[in-house]
Amino acid sequence: MDITPVLLKRRRFLGTLTAAGTAISLPGLGLVQSLPCVSAADASLPADAVKFSAEIEPLVRLLEETPRQKVVEVFANKVRGGTSYREVLAALLLAGVRNVQPRPSVGFKFHAVLVVNSAHLASLASPDSDRWLPIFWALDYFKSSQESDASEGDWTLSTVNESKVPSATQARKEFRRAMDAWDVEAADVATASLCRAVGANEVFDLMAHYGCRDYRSIGHKAIYVANAYRTLQCIGWQYAEPVLRSLTYALLNHTGEPNPSESDLAPDAAWRKTTSDVAQINKDWKNGRIDTGATLALLDTFKTATPTEAIDATTKLLAEGISVQSISDAIFLASGEMLIQQPGIVSLHAATTTNAMQYAFRTAYRTRTRQELLLQNAAFIPYFRESMRGRGKVGETRIDVRDEASSDPETATVESIFASVSKDRGAASRAMLGYLDDGGAPLDVMDAARRLVFLKGKDAHDYKFSSAVLEDYFAISPEFRNRYLASSAFLLPGSGDKDNGLVDRVQQAMA
Repeated sequence: MDITPVLLKRRRFLGTLTAAGTAISLPGLGLVQSLPCVSAADASLPADAVKFSAEIEPLVRLLEETPRQKVVEVFANKVRGGTSYREVLAALLLAGVRNVQPRPSVGFKFHAVLVVNSAHLASLASPDSDRWLPIFWALDYFKSSQESDASEGDWTLSTVNESKVPSATQARKEFRRAMDAWDVEAADVATASLCRAVGANEVFDLMAHYGCRDYRSIGHKAIYVANAYRTLQCIGWQYAEPVLRSLTYALLNHTGEPNPSESDLAPDAAWRKTTSDVAQINKDWKNGRIDTGATLALLDTFKTATPTEAIDATTKLLAEGISVQSISDAIFLASGEMLIQQPGIVSLHAATTTNAMQYAFRTAYRTRTRQELLLQNAAFIPYFRESMRGRGKVGETRIDVRDEASSDPETATVESIFASVSKDRGAASRAMLGYLDDGGAPLDVMDAARRLVFLKGKDAHDYKFSSAVLEDYFAISPEFRNRYLASSAFLLPGSGDKDNGLVDRVQQAMA
């Protein structure tokens, strides 16, 4: 299918990062205490590249054109000169959507876009002294992804074809028609019309509907829907059109396959079941009862169920009057259990995708969309389990059964737990659970985890995972929270891991 209205080729000079860091603590960095302001680079863009407003375009171009080895220092200067947190966050997201293609997978280099909201969440939860660290990390990470995209063809989001943008009255209809047909060109112009004619909440609802319909890219489509909307809530809806055009392009990714609307493909099987079964859900579905037994029974079902069987089981519980919270608890526990059974990239995405789909469930306003998200989230758990089996042995440890080999909670401290993470993740998880069950402060564990991500995190997944699991602690019923948080020890960084050098580099930029 021709996708030329959505992309064009170009060349750009990019630098590389050579600086190495040393292990240091996290003092207050004083990011507004020194260095003069610098102006935006007067660099050229392809004539057909999408342009942003005059207020943000210079900062985006500065980020695009600054070599990687200088980006921390250059943006430290901008912050000292008065550039705000929100402006830097906006530049990060917009530079990503203009420069990084969500193909052939909505992942890999595209994490430069997916990680922006995760970095933002980490900033919001941090003390003032640390708040810029995730953003500076994301600036450097964007440059890495920009280099990767340049080596793969140097894609750029183009301007929208205004002559084909549907009228405001046709925006919803044309968007749905194009998305259902997996028609990239028609969906691109319909998205532009949608952003101009429809309110943000309705646009999100539509995007959430299509973001959960298929398992391609192991959940990254749903992740992008949630993260794009959440970042736009901070930087302003005036930037929605280019961001959501990029999102639409990502949602229609089915690289290497025939048109899904004309084919019966495995990644779409659950969606066909879901769209059929939502009609059977009782109108009183939101008023169910909390039932721990139902939660644990559904958790057991997830271990062997197919995606369609998981939908059946979830629909049945709703019909029996079980609350959405008890069903969501089972989904969260299943994602945490997979972390224990096979720590790695697939189980990580089970957690981050569940975070995104549960956020979308709480945020979408149409009843049908919310029901679709709940059933699809349940269906994705077996999809993730199948992907894990394709990567090797999957353990049998249960998240709902306490391991009696747990460390003595009276001797476990936050410091000892994260020291253990670097040596024995199983022991660290048991120690964390004992510490929490004995009344240890979960916020202290979370604060330590975030700071270690700042110090040790080297990959977008470190930010995506930590932001997701730390946020979801509060979305789970109290009786299950500690077990879920303890499972995160299998992928969080430990205090004995190698530093990433970021803090040292930022401090040097401020010197």
